[in-house]
Amino acid sequence: MKRKHVTRPRVIAAVSLAGALSCLALASTTLASTTHSGKRDAPRPVVVGGHQVEVPVRGGTATVDTASLRVTARTARGTVELSAPAATAPGKPGSVTTSPGTARWSYPDTGLDVIARAGDNGRLVLSVTSTGRATGKAARELSWPVTGTDRRASAVQLPRGEGLSLPVADRFWNSSRAGLVDSEMAMESSLSMPLWGYTLGDRQGVSYLVPSDIGTALRVTSEEGRLRTAATHRFSRADGTTRYTVAFSLTDGSPVASARDYRAWLAGHGELKSLRKKIEETPATRKLLGAFHAYLWGDARKAGFTRELRGLGVDRMWLGYDADDRPMDAAATSAAKKAGYLVGPYDSFANGQDPATSDAPTSTWPGTVYPDFCVRDADDKPVPGFHDRGCYLSSEAFEKAEPRHHYLADRTRRMTGAGADSYFLDVDAAGELFRDHSTAHPMTKAKDRANRLARMKRLADQGLVLGSESAGAWANRELAFDHGSGTPVTDGLWKAQRDRETWGGYAPANAPNIFFKPAELPADVAKAMYDPVYRVPLYETALHDSLVNTERWELAYDKLPRQKTDRALLAMLYNTPLNFVLTGDSLKKNGGELAALQKYFAPLHKAAGTEPLTGFRSLTADRTVQRTVFGDGTLTVTANFGSTPYKGLPGGCVDAELKDDSTPRRLCPASVAGGS
Repeated sequence: MKRKHVTRPRVIAAVSLAGALSCLALASTTLASTTHSGKRDAPRPVVVGGHQVEVPVRGGTATVDTASLRVTARTARGTVELSAPAATAPGKPGSVTTSPGTARWSYPDTGLDVIARAGDNGRLVLSVTSTGRATGKAARELSWPVTGTDRRASAVQLPRGEGLSLPVADRFWNSSRAGLVDSEMAMESSLSMPLWGYTLGDRQGVSYLVPSDIGTALRVTSEEGRLRTAATHRFSRADGTTRYTVAFSLTDGSPVASARDYRAWLAGHGELKSLRKKIEETPATRKLLGAFHAYLWGDARKAGFTRELRGLGVDRMWLGYDADDRPMDAAATSAAKKAGYLVGPYDSFANGQDPATSDAPTSTWPGTVYPDFCVRDADDKPVPGFHDRGCYLSSEAFEKAEPRHHYLADRTRRMTGAGADSYFLDVDAAGELFRDHSTAHPMTKAKDRANRLARMKRLADQGLVLGSESAGAWANRELAFDHGSGTPVTDGLWKAQRDRETWGGYAPANAPNIFFKPAELPADVAKAMYDPVYRVPLYETALHDSLVNTERWELAYDKLPRQKTDRALLAMLYNTPLNFVLTGDSLKKNGGELAALQKYFAPLHKAAGTEPLTGFRSLTADRTVQRTVFGDGTLTVTANFGSTPYKGLPGGCVDAELKDDSTPRRLCPASVAGGS
């Protein structure tokens, strides 16, 4: 049951692109310009002098020192350091050979081969491959690039959930209170996209993209009161991580520049699928536009509840329900669809338990799926499931069995038998990938991800509007929505959720306190997650017009009263829905507030939900007033998170202006609290 998955002690979000890893590493694209006649000029050459390899990039010339892997760039504003020398010495380099737009060299002592090239969109692309011809830690691990070392570095951007931009000298983020320094974030599971970036002074910055995310981790440290970062890649033939690729781009220093760069990379490699295309393929997907999201409990799963919700004027909703013994029946599902809503079950293919003792229907499988399909560790022991319940199930085992046994297809058919037109598949897109050592169904993490993509595609191809948990960007082609990538989770959240006295437990059954009881986050956790001066829309900049992104579902809008105004303003600023949990009683109590917020949001999202986020900036030095633009001016939103007015916009309010509006549309969330 989904409620068993809410205190997962990790930040989950996958961060790469299945099917395109080798494309970036091996492509021979060179930096060139296109003439008015459409012909491409000859590529600008790579220049070698001693240990220095110069590669043309957009905005200047990058120089790689083969002796240390230090990377600098000459620009019109001077020379900047893109990476300090590698923290793990690669060894003495061999001689450099060149071809148009490309340079190659090796490190015989560590068995590493390097290709540096002028990549598409004016990037510097370095690919490091382990040949296996050497032994020792230096041959198995490379800690590089080492970033944030340039003296002009002023802010670092991290795709934790939606995204953060942190002043490098900020005392809070350099302290242990923030829970960031000395943390190592696996790029395959702890970041929503395989990137990070830095702002370097005024109108200059650098973006780092890592398509080879599996086996790569990003570590944040504090050096002399300034935030620095370093990526570490672990080479393993068995894990399929022998190649490590990093793409560097010079940017304009915008806090969302790295996400713009990543979006361009996605589009250039055929890995970005628009929401418009998904609507074309599955027309019911259009019902996501303007919809808030809610999980239903108790009497809210009956047909009458949907009619009450529609009677409040709520014209769009996504309604989900837990996989328990009280699902929405055909009458309730029909009523929801008639109201214009999407409706669907929660499911998970990730957990298996002994059917005789299983505590969740989603963990109960026929035959000997449990324990035969359990992921096995290097000691051939089953990998315990969430909260040590049963085991995690191997996607490879399912893929091998599915053509004959149809375990997944039969599950889906049963779960949608009442007429659901949507489906929420927990965990699959979140990026907690597994290496399976089982001899019956061996699997690398890359194969696990490919299997998950394949089964998500099968669900989407059935016409179901598909969502998943904290979706990594690599899953954008198969999903229409996700719950969780809007939340920049810090580990302190899991600790807060484990305190049942203050956070609430699983009683009463029809409205568990863990979801419905208002709670207060510890001050440092609230600051790390919701202080708007640190928040930036990285995920939306890359993917707003590809999938609908929300916060974690267990953090319903009413769960955190102190953060309600900021969360509402962030949702309107980013043009993303709010999440709710509902019962008949909660609708009577707070239905007016939900209806007022949805009435404001719906026309904005219907107009701009399929448009890219094209602009983001802070309008005040303290970053309390922020503005976004969607499409070619389709929608402009200005949010005032401060306490004083800004050009007539009161603190705690947001103005939104559609292209044809004569005056902005204003929302002050506090004024509609409680339905007033």
